[in-house]
Amino acid sequence: MYTAHPDRYADMPYRRAGRSGLKLPALSLGLWHNFGPDRPVDTQRAILRRAFDLGVTHFDLANNYGPPPGAAESALGEALKADFAGYRDELVISTKAGYLMWPGPYGEWGSRKYLLSSLDQSLTRMGLEYVDIFYSHRPDPETPLEETMGALHSAVQQGKALYVGISNYSAEQTREAARILGELGTPLLIHQPRYSMLDRRPEDEGLLDALDELRVGSIVFSPLEQGLLSSRYLDGIPEGSRAASDSPFLNSDAVTEDLVGRLRALDEIATARGQSLAQLALAWVLRGGRVTSALVGASSARQIEDSVAATRNLDFDDEELARIDAIVKQ
Repeated sequence: MYTAHPDRYADMPYRRAGRSGLKLPALSLGLWHNFGPDRPVDTQRAILRRAFDLGVTHFDLANNYGPPPGAAESALGEALKADFAGYRDELVISTKAGYLMWPGPYGEWGSRKYLLSSLDQSLTRMGLEYVDIFYSHRPDPETPLEETMGALHSAVQQGKALYVGISNYSAEQTREAARILGELGTPLLIHQPRYSMLDRRPEDEGLLDALDELRVGSIVFSPLEQGLLSSRYLDGIPEGSRAASDSPFLNSDAVTEDLVGRLRALDEIATARGQSLAQLALAWVLRGGRVTSALVGASSARQIEDSVAATRNLDFDDEELARIDAIVKQ
């Protein structure tokens, strides 16, 4: 029987999400990949156990995570029952709905029917009475934002979610979503955008400024840019990598000679800081406290250990930041 490490809260930094009372670990575990029937159950459970032992109290999912869709939530449900039944109140569990989950006109986007039906299915798969955070996974261009935000508000009113969030919304959409939710009495807790050293859109398009202004938290996904910001691609495309398989999330055309040169230059900065390239990338998105938490995936317990080690050095001097900007923006 699993017993959590007694010192699990000793080293992990926790950051308040916006103006709420909720604090999140600087690193959260995303179950987008590596949790499903194609992965050994023992490996999945080892990742979750090691993450929690290191103070990673937040497990992030979506209805369609797997593969197949729903598999990650089912895998977490089994792990919760086997290992974490006595630790539920120490965990923050989030899920989302917005992308295609089942066929027909009610199986995706942002209608009230889809969002609330999806949440019920997610709770069943995970064996939970509520999630801590329920997200609208993407804006719906055809459903009024009032309906989508109203569904999130209903989830809280029904006791099926404690907080609500949005993901992949623009700065303007975020401001409007926050306004609607505020009028309903369910504050917008958090936004989940894609953000990394190589993807600066939240900065360039004003999203981070909007979140600061609204006092809304942020938890960023793909801080390692689908593995590009790791040691895997310092010598090109290795066999068995995501790029080698031409994944829809990273194809071989993206790994150019110029990019590899820039990754090597970033790796030199990381080495001087006593970090790996991946640890540098995680520390960079967490610099200065603007980002509440960074989502990382893991295919092994060792990988989650390496990611958590990034939190030991989150400070950058001006010269380091200037060098990083010069490399990635050249």
